[in-house]
Amino acid sequence: MPSEDMADEKVQERDSYDVVEYPGFVYADTHPDQLAVMALLYGLEPAPIEHCRVLEIACNEGANVIPMAYAIPGGEFVGFDLAPECIARGQERIRRLGLKNIRLFQANLLDVGPELGEFDYIIAHGLYAWVPEPVRDRLLSLCGEHLAPNGVAFISYNALPGGYLRKMSREMIFARIQGINDPQQQVEEAIAFIKSIANARPEGDIYRALFEEQLKRLTTGRVAAIFHDDLSPAYHPVYFSQLVEHANRHGLQYLSEAVLPPPNDPCFKADFQNAIKPAASDIIAQEQMIDFARMRMYRETLLCRADHKLTRNFPAEQFRGLLYSSSAISSSGESENARYYTLSSGGTKLHCNQQITIALMEKLIPAWPHALSFDALMPVLAANGITAVEQAAKLLLQMAVAKMIELHTWKPTLADGITEYPRATATSRLEAKTHAYTSTLRHFQLELTDTVGRYFVQLLDGTRDRAALLEALKAEFPQTSVEELEQGIETNLNFLYRATLLEA
Repeated sequence: MPSEDMADEKVQERDSYDVVEYPGFVYADTHPDQLAVMALLYGLEPAPIEHCRVLEIACNEGANVIPMAYAIPGGEFVGFDLAPECIARGQERIRRLGLKNIRLFQANLLDVGPELGEFDYIIAHGLYAWVPEPVRDRLLSLCGEHLAPNGVAFISYNALPGGYLRKMSREMIFARIQGINDPQQQVEEAIAFIKSIANARPEGDIYRALFEEQLKRLTTGRVAAIFHDDLSPAYHPVYFSQLVEHANRHGLQYLSEAVLPPPNDPCFKADFQNAIKPAASDIIAQEQMIDFARMRMYRETLLCRADHKLTRNFPAEQFRGLLYSSSAISSSGESENARYYTLSSGGTKLHCNQQITIALMEKLIPAWPHALSFDALMPVLAANGITAVEQAAKLLLQMAVAKMIELHTWKPTLADGITEYPRATATSRLEAKTHAYTSTLRHFQLELTDTVGRYFVQLLDGTRDRAALLEALKAEFPQTSVEELEQGIETNLNFLYRATLLEA
C-alpha cells in the first residue's frame, strides 16, 4: 500500500501539472543511438537502432519519444505518464503524424507490469529524484524486469553533493514565496529573491558566486520548467553510489554515464587520480570521489544487466562498429599548417596544428550532416602514419572527448543535399505551428525564434520549389521586401540542412 505521504505527494504532482503544463522537449542524451554508442564502447552488443524497442517512463506528452518513433520507423516505442492531459496531447500528435510504431497511455508507475514486454532501451528522464521512495524503487524494479539481455536503461537524477547547493536555495525560495499561489509570480519572486541574496554578498564572496550560478540556471529556464523542477515539493537528490547500490538490488549494474566526460573533468587530472588511487579497483568508489571534486548536481546514469562483464578500457575493435561525424566549422589557423575549429556545442574555438587531426576533420566536415564509417576514415589515417586499429581508436576517442567529433551507430534518413523540392520532417512542420522550437533528426532541439523562419519550416512539405516557396512567403509577409524574402530562402535552407531538419 502506498504511504499517506506518498499519496499526498502524487496528488500534489497531478495538481501542479493541471495548473501549469510542463514543457515537452527532446533530450539528445536519451536517444537510443547515444545509448548504443556508450554500450558498444563498454563491450556490450546493443540492439540495432533500426529495429529497437524503446520504453519511456513518465513520458509527459511524448515530446521526447515521438520524434524517435518518427525517425526510426522500424522501431517500436511505448510511453506512459500519470497525467492524462499530457497523454491526450501526445496521442493527438501521433494521430496527426500518422505514426503506427508508437503507443502512449496513461498509467501509474506502481500499477504497470508484465504486459509491457521487453525493451532494448528504457528511458526515465527527470523522474528518480522527484518522486517518493516507493516510486523510485518501482522504477528500478521495472527496469530490472523489462530490460532486454543487452539492454540499456537511462536514469537521470539530481545528484549529491552538488544537490545540497540547490537544496539550500530551494529552502530559501520556499520561505520567500509562502502565501503566493500564482505560478508565474512564484517563479518571478524566486528569481528576484535569489538575485537579491547574491547582490547582498560582497564581490568575490564564495556564497555570492554560488547564488549567481543558481541565478544563471533559473534565468535561462522556462517558467513552467522552473515551476515544476525548482518549486516542486518533491526533491530527493542522491549520491551516485546510492543510486548504483539501489540498482544492484534489482539485478542491474552501472554501465557508464550517457556522455563521455568533458576534457576539463577531474577524472583526467593526474594529481586527482593519485589522490584516489586507493580505490583504483573500484569504479563506483572512484566515480563517487570524482563527484566530490565535480560538486556534481546532476547525473545521467546508464544501467545494464548485472551479469555482463564490462570492459572499461574501451576496446579498440569496438570503434570499427561506430560512425563518425563533425558539425564543426573550419577556418584558417595562426600558421599555414594550422586550423581553427569552431564547435557547434557551445561555440568553443579550438586551434589545431596536429596534421592527422586536421586531416580527419577536413574529411568529416564536408560530409556533415552525414556520418562516415571507420573504414572510410582509414585511408586518411593510413596516409598520416596510423595503420593500427589501437592507434586510430585512441585518436578518435580523444577527438570525441574534445567534442570535435560525434560518435554514432545509426544513420537517420537525412537529405543528401538541398533538393529542388526540399522537405523538412513532418514532426518539425507540426511543431513549428505551435512552438518556437522543434526536434531534429539527430534528436537535438532547434530554436525557431524568427517568425519568417518558423513559417518557412511549415512550408517545406516536399511539394514546393524555390519559386513556390517565395510566393507563399510573399503572401504571408507582404510587409517584407521580396528581395529579403528571396535571399532568406537559401540561407534558411542551408541552416536547416546543417541542423539535420531536412529528410530524404
